[in-house]
Amino acid sequence: MKISSSFRDRWRPSISLVIAMVLAIMLLVPLAGIVFFRVYENQLIQTTEGELIAQSAAIAAITAQYLKQHGGDTLPLGPVARPPSPYSTDPLSLVVSSRYETQPAGGWTPQLPVLDLNKTAVLPSRPDPRASEHEIHPAHEAAGKAVGQVLRDTQKLTLAGFRVLDQNGTIIAGRDDTGLSLAHVAEVKNAMAGRYSSVLRERVVQNPQPIYSISRGTSVRVFAALPILIDNRVAGIVYASRTPSNILREMFLKWETVVLVLAFVLSATFVVGFIFARGIAGPIKALTDRSLKIGRGDREALKPLRIHGNREIHALSTSMLETSRKLFDRNEYINTFANHVTHELKTPLTAIQGAAELLGDGGNELDVAERERFLRNILADTERASRLLNRLRELARADSVEIGGTSRLSEVLDEIRSRFRRITIEADGDCAIPMSAENAWIVFENMIDNSVRHGADRVMFSAQGTANGLSLMISDNGDGVSEGNRDQIFDLFFTTRRDSGGTGMGLGIIQALLKAHNASIALVPRDGGACFEIDFPHTRT
Repeated sequence: MKISSSFRDRWRPSISLVIAMVLAIMLLVPLAGIVFFRVYENQLIQTTEGELIAQSAAIAAITAQYLKQHGGDTLPLGPVARPPSPYSTDPLSLVVSSRYETQPAGGWTPQLPVLDLNKTAVLPSRPDPRASEHEIHPAHEAAGKAVGQVLRDTQKLTLAGFRVLDQNGTIIAGRDDTGLSLAHVAEVKNAMAGRYSSVLRERVVQNPQPIYSISRGTSVRVFAALPILIDNRVAGIVYASRTPSNILREMFLKWETVVLVLAFVLSATFVVGFIFARGIAGPIKALTDRSLKIGRGDREALKPLRIHGNREIHALSTSMLETSRKLFDRNEYINTFANHVTHELKTPLTAIQGAAELLGDGGNELDVAERERFLRNILADTERASRLLNRLRELARADSVEIGGTSRLSEVLDEIRSRFRRITIEADGDCAIPMSAENAWIVFENMIDNSVRHGADRVMFSAQGTANGLSLMISDNGDGVSEGNRDQIFDLFFTTRRDSGGTGMGLGIIQALLKAHNASIALVPRDGGACFEIDFPHTRT
């Protein structure tokens, strides 16, 4: 099924709509940037984990020191911790000790954050503590009481939750769940085996705000379990958790920067919109309005646009207006030409008709001399109409002649001399003419014929190269052109030799033919005879 052009035009977007879509996309870029905030959000989570590691390491060091001083040889210890490479990224294989007694003097094994939103799965919320199956050693119980106040003071400043567990996963310091066990929690199990472990768990928000759903950080909580090591064996666990800061809060805290970014985005959008409107939409709309006015025949619409926009639209508008101007001029030329032709042909046809009617009405009453006079008038007017028609064909041919070619002045003049044997045709040297021999013959033949009709018996051609091309001077020794007629000689049908058969189209044909070759002809005022200058521009290859 073929789709009509009107249907396609109806759904073809206007340039204003295209620009609006581009601007809308630009405005959506900041919103789309929220998707890329995941990178920043991931940094917030890793920062939160790093802070928990640092805080837990300090609490682990205090607890380990207390246990060593008060536990004695009866202090129960867990498995041996084997710290791997400090730059391992496997959260289940990293081991950190608050005191690396097995490291050489001056050795360092930092614990780096391992959580990654793109790789780490979000686990369900943390299971509730259970009843413990193991008794708490007195040393652990005393250590829990000693660090309890430290945990509460730390939590007030850091907003993190801390619990200290013994080697079996039983809570010895924390909240109201002291004495219960977290040994069944995955990250605690890893810490009990001597491995640092951190996870992301779902955070249940009691009254979540709709806008919080933009940031994943508000719906998760970071949990980190750091082993407490004594003699490189697990003596307990520091279990810490905290909700990372969300993007909206960070943006609120840095509202000045956010305002500057928004101002920049809006300014950039305005600048792009202004450029589009000034460089594309405005000129195209103006050009469309002009074309519609030109189509209705408004000649005032041919004035140049005030704003041309970019280079392509400027070239398009210039060429369109220039083409329209030529069409207007051509239309006026055709109308004027048609009026002149009608007038010039009407004169001989009227005379022919009048003579024929007199011959018909007179009948046998006309003598032989009168009949011959009327017949001579009919033949003369017929000949004049025939000359006009021949000139019209030559003029039409000059308007649609093939452009290009070259010829030699001497060769063209040699052919013309064979027709004009009673006139002397001279040339001051020879030159190449940038038009075909046939077209050059038409130009020079009409020029010489015009000189002959004005009483010349000698025509001189003189060629000279100029900075712009070739200048060809054609002069004769005829009657010349009177000062009053100099401004009219190139007008079609203007002649001072109408009685002798002049049509007033010779110079018009010459001018049309030269104009088709981008050349020009002008009368050079002088005393004694006529002189014309033809300028041929340089040909471009």
